[in-house]
Amino acid sequence: MSKSIRVDETTHAALAALKGEDETFDDLLSRLVRERRETISEGAGLWEGTDAASKAREARKEMKQSVGQK
Repeated sequence: MSKSIRVDETTHAALAALKGEDETFDDLLSRLVRERRETISEGAGLWEGTDAASKAREARKEMKQSVGQK
């Protein structure tokens, strides 16, 4: 089953610029999703064994407090 999605002209132009010559828009979107998933997977575990995660949580907490959120 096929689906249609609406995009504005700017988005269409940006996608068209990324699309390979032999690629359909469906191929392009599938490739972009696959590449994004691979990028996320490659980054998984990078902070393991460090205190970076706790530092990031603390920084987020401080940012939220500085704008009056709880």
